Amino acid sequence: MTVQAQVLDLLEELRETTGTAIQFISHNLGVVSQLAENVVVMYAGRVVERATAEELFANPQHPYTIGLLGTLPRIGMPRGALPSIPGAVPPLDQRGSGCPFADRCTRATPTCMAEMPEEVELSAVHSVACHHP
Repeated sequence: MTVQAQVLDLLEELRETTGTAIQFISHNLGVVSQLAENVVVMYAGRVVERATAEELFANPQHPYTIGLLGTLPRIGMPRGALPSIPGAVPPLDQRGSGCPFADRCTRATPTCMAEMPEEVELSAVHSVACHHP
């Protein structure tokens, strides 16, 4: 954790001193929430949600994003196994024409299984690719 904090501090310092953008790819949403200004959530190689970090963490819309955020440990959370998202990412050669998250989604309908959702703009800072955000 100490080395991680040092690396993140260095990245932040480089960003501030050079004025450049950093593309940071991570599954660690706790780190993403501290470092990122804008977040793109991907599932099975597809963008499912994009927003400012503030908007995404306050108002997630895609079921996968909601599931990811639900797996984060929180202060006061009882000890034990963290929540998880049931199922697995479909192999590349077994993906149908529908949403790749449909088999794991609690909101999935026949439309989700048959049609890939388009990315829709919810606001100037938030978009989602889901039939049922």
